[in-house]
Amino acid sequence: MADTVELLTRRATLAPATVDPEARTVEVVWSTGAPVRRRDMAGQYIERLSLAPEAVDLSRLEGASVLDAHRQTAVRDVLGSVRSAAVDGKRGTALIQFSARPEVEPVWQDVLAGILRHVSVGYSVEDWAETAENGARVLTAVRWTPHEISLVPTPADPGAHIRMETEMTATTTTPASPEAPSTETRAEANAEIRSIARIAGLDQSWIDGQIDEGADPDTARRAAFEALASRSAPSIRTEQVRVEMGESQDDPALRARQMGEALYARINPRHDLSEPARRYAYSTPVDMAKELLTLRGESTMALSPASLVTRALHTTSDFPIILGDTVGRVLRDAYQAAPSGVRRLGRQTTARDFRAVNKIMLGEAPLLEKLNEHGEIKAGTMAEAREAYKVETWARKIGVTRQVLVNDDLGTFADLARRMGQAAAETEARILVTLLEAGSGNGPTMSDGKTLFHADHGNKAGTGAVISDATLSAARLALRTQKGIEDRTIRVTPRNLLVPPALETTAEKWLASIAPATAADVNPFSGSLSLVVEPRLSSATRWYVTADPGEIDGLEFAYLSGAEGPQVESRSGWDVDGVEIRVILDFGAGFIDHRGWFMNAGA
Repeated sequence: MADTVELLTRRATLAPATVDPEARTVEVVWSTGAPVRRRDMAGQYIERLSLAPEAVDLSRLEGASVLDAHRQTAVRDVLGSVRSAAVDGKRGTALIQFSARPEVEPVWQDVLAGILRHVSVGYSVEDWAETAENGARVLTAVRWTPHEISLVPTPADPGAHIRMETEMTATTTTPASPEAPSTETRAEANAEIRSIARIAGLDQSWIDGQIDEGADPDTARRAAFEALASRSAPSIRTEQVRVEMGESQDDPALRARQMGEALYARINPRHDLSEPARRYAYSTPVDMAKELLTLRGESTMALSPASLVTRALHTTSDFPIILGDTVGRVLRDAYQAAPSGVRRLGRQTTARDFRAVNKIMLGEAPLLEKLNEHGEIKAGTMAEAREAYKVETWARKIGVTRQVLVNDDLGTFADLARRMGQAAAETEARILVTLLEAGSGNGPTMSDGKTLFHADHGNKAGTGAVISDATLSAARLALRTQKGIEDRTIRVTPRNLLVPPALETTAEKWLASIAPATAADVNPFSGSLSLVVEPRLSSATRWYVTADPGEIDGLEFAYLSGAEGPQVESRSGWDVDGVEIRVILDFGAGFIDHRGWFMNAGA
């Protein structure tokens, strides 16, 4: 006669089994080694983590951070720390402690209530073992290092959770036999089986079969792995991917940056390649195109290199982004290295939009006055002046042909980017020189209706002359005795001597340091002025003495806020058979004040 089982209905609430409210600690299972389907350049594979004690390096995990969903961009992402960790061959466990910060308290309360119960581990793998099971490729991490533990909405490993207990309102039960599981134990097992099925993408019939057979969670996980290995369907969909060092390596933007950095490192061997980008260190554009197509689920069998590049250009937006990232890196290197003499003498700022940038200059503060016998303090006023300029857009488009990408011709690729960087720097320099030499060499017209260099401004030599002690002294005196808006003498210190290439040798002689034999041989300008050579100046005789732009307003140039320097955009080519790369520069310049510049027309 079969045993009978008395089924009882009981109400239960879930709470962490190992919680210590005072210490704010709880025990978690951070891995059970459950299989996870992945994809790489060779195609789909199943990833497993070995939990043998000798396979797992726990040195980084003990004392590591407990994070919010693997985020590690700010201190606020840290919820607590790992106090201890262990592996026993079947699972990895840890004791974690939550922070007492006010913003962490709601998370801690949800953990206590059993609402937040899923965890995930961030790790790096040092050694893989590749095998095949039921026709599927299996990569097992046989030497790996966990770095952090995160609370997540849904883990890749369904067995990774905060350890729970069931608090019952009644405690009696009638077992069918000594081996029969309790009702509450069976309910927990069934719930975990359903979670395993949801993560693995298995249907209700599989769940019913496992429950009917009375499978425990470990048995169900093995069955799920066998089902994953045998079926030929596309990759399973997971809501939370376990990541290396807390970042999802499947993030398209992250992958594009890594590929772009790897291409840049091949162009510039001095670049120190970051660890995540090393997997693409020797990849060609064709290799990258193939991986991007594979990740989109497209077949790349029997496709020629040219076909792979063509299809990647027209079916995935990542490929043009990768090439644009590489061009941007090379372009910025060339842009920053390009010399510009006048640019050194200006002050950089930003503009919020393309409307006129109005600059208001305040006059000198009013002088203090002696108090009269009544102790009355009089109010003073400050005069002001206004100048304006605006940021404008400058752009050019280049094409990287499909032939260059197929041939892996990085020399041509880098040369195009380098020339565009130099062109952007040249554009800025010509804008500044054109501004300086406006008005037949007298500079732009200021708000007072006079040109920048004008006799009324006291910053223009009455007669042009070559560089000498006398003319340099006159220039220095003119700057030292400049008067402010309220016609009071202000302090302007000469710092730079700006010359065209034709005067470079002459200027060097007058600024050279020598050991004089007599006082008459002393060079008064040795070390007092810095030589700046600008090859774009149109006059071979005109020279300038300027103050430090940090001391007094003078030449100012601006970029659109958030777009400092040239910006790169890319897309699949329409006008060229390849990739179109557009370089945009939002740049403007103007003179804010005349008092820091002096000009001599030369002779």
